Amino acid sequence: MKKFFSLLAILALIAVSNCSEIPENNDPILGIWSKSEIASEGEESGEKVRQEWIFNDAYLGRYHNYTNGDLDFYTDFSWSLEGETYTIIYTGTDKPKVQVNLEEAATPEKLALEDGDIFAIRE
Repeated sequence: MKKFFSLLAILALIAVSNCSEIPENNDPILGIWSKSEIASEGEESGEKVRQEWIFNDAYLGRYHNYTNGDLDFYTDFSWSLEGETYTIIYTGTDKPKVQVNLEEAATPEKLALEDGDIFAIRE
């Protein structure tokens, strides 16, 4: 009888865990965004610097910084949306949080800072 109740409890646990559904996040910011620059001043003139943000549907992401194709720095970040403003927070680093707006009408799509400067472009 104990085996029967144990089996019944296991089946009930499996049934309950399979019924829970993870909400789907279809936010338009999801995907890969990047920004590339060429240094024009100082000793490092001519270096190609590329920054890349990968936004996922769990309000998290990964940031990469490349110089001349070599990975210099990477970290995880979290992101949130309030109204039309996205906030990117690089937890555990010295990088300041960033607030951007998505410009979907532009081709390619852009993330713009509050002052209108381009933060990143969708890949």
